[in-house]
Amino acid sequence: MKRMYEVELKVPAAHETVRDRLESMELSRETYVEQTDTYYDAPHREFAETDEALRIRRVRRLDSGNNDGMGNANGREEDDCVTLTYKGPLVDDTSKTREERETDVIDGEELAGILTSLGFEPAATVEKRREVFTVDGYTVTLDDVSELGEFVEVEGEAEQADLETVREGAFEVLESIGLDPDDGIRTSYLELLLEPNP
Repeated sequence: MKRMYEVELKVPAAHETVRDRLESMELSRETYVEQTDTYYDAPHREFAETDEALRIRRVRRLDSGNNDGMGNANGREEDDCVTLTYKGPLVDDTSKTREERETDVIDGEELAGILTSLGFEPAATVEKRREVFTVDGYTVTLDDVSELGEFVEVEGEAEQADLETVREGAFEVLESIGLDPDDGIRTSYLELLLEPNP
């Protein structure tokens, strides 16, 4: 099995300016979704110390006819998809590059129950609305994160041998949409939410 890495750059940025830039490049939004990410603490080690993460992500599309707000027979809105993701420690000092393993899940509620039964406890939830574009083969997302504000992410996937090339390409994409890589942050949304208020 190949070990895959997620190469990610994240910059706090006003979306209106970035949308104008993407429009001038004749690019249109591919999807618009709401994501609810529940992060878990492990019973056998401290993820905050090992720089790892385990998350269940529930995604609901906002740009299609299936989001009528009616919910299902139990009164709960249906998720369009649910995924379980493991993120390994950061591997460099200039981006948010890390090993990532992810799989689709049929029933998010049952998965949450299994994790809890095994001693994994919910630590925090991150909610955001995400607009997705593709620029030169990279995923560009405009994230409006609850309690945090607006961010732009550029993401690519790479095997270990290609990390530097993919990282450099991500920097170029960020610059092409009018953002400065020097403004990038390596802190996750989860870490930003958990930071103590001054």
